[in-house]
Order: sequence, then C-alpha cells, then structure tokens
Amino acid sequence: MTGTFDDIHHSGIISEIKKEKILVSIISHSACSSCKVKGMCNVSEMKEKIVEVNHQPGINYKIGEEVNVLMKKSLGSQAVFLAYVLPFLIMFIVLIILINLTGNEGFSGLISIAILVPYFYIIYLLRDRFKKKFVFIIQKKNLGKG
Repeated sequence: MTGTFDDIHHSGIISEIKKEKILVSIISHSACSSCKVKGMCNVSEMKEKIVEVNHQPGINYKIGEEVNVLMKKSLGSQAVFLAYVLPFLIMFIVLIILINLTGNEGFSGLISIAILVPYFYIIYLLRDRFKKKFVFIIQKKNLGKG
C-alpha cells in the first residue's frame, strides 16, 4: 500500500518484531524542537511513542529499519473526537446541568471533572474494539527509490 493525501504520515524506526505485531518507535517533536535556541529554554519537548502495527504478510522488516507509519486521516479525526471533544462536551454539559440544579459551582465543577473517570474507563474497556478500528500500516522508506 502506498500513502495518499488522505493518510497521516509519521516516520519511525522498528523497535521490536513479534509474531503478529511490529512495534514502531515514533519521535514526536513539539513546535520548539526545530528552534535554534531550544537548548536555552525548557519548553522544547520530544516524546517517543510506540505504535503497534499488524505484521503484513510477504514483507520482511528488520529491527532498526526506518519506516513510514500511515493511518487514514478520518480515523485520526475520530480519535481526536473520542479523546478530546466528546469528554469536553460531556464535562461541560454535566457542569451546566449541575450548576442549574444545585447552584453550587464548586461541587458542580468537581463532579463534572469526576465524570471523566467512568468515561475513560469505558474507553479503556473498549480498547480491543478500538485496536481493530484504528489500524496503522507501515511502509518501507525506500519504496520507489532505486
């Protein structure tokens, strides 16, 4: 599979190969990471993320090999919605309802934040379903070169 403009692309390095899964290490850079004076401040940030990818039959990969990790852009939007937008909406709606019912802003604020615990626990329980839906594909970096 080749990448298209409808894909989200990230460069990564294969860190582990299992029987059915390949683990790819992706370095996520903040906007400050390319700044010339980043060493002078503590704002710059680089985080390593490990992505689990299904092993594609017929393609041999090696540990340390540089690859592209691809995901459909529409799936990225769904992930953002589930991780950020929906919990915010739930929290905001609960906050407004509780303030109107109780009149106590402090209590309403605490409960509206606490409501996120069961939400993210449900997301955690559904993680196997999400793994099937949010699929990453890897592509060798040297495809098309030669």
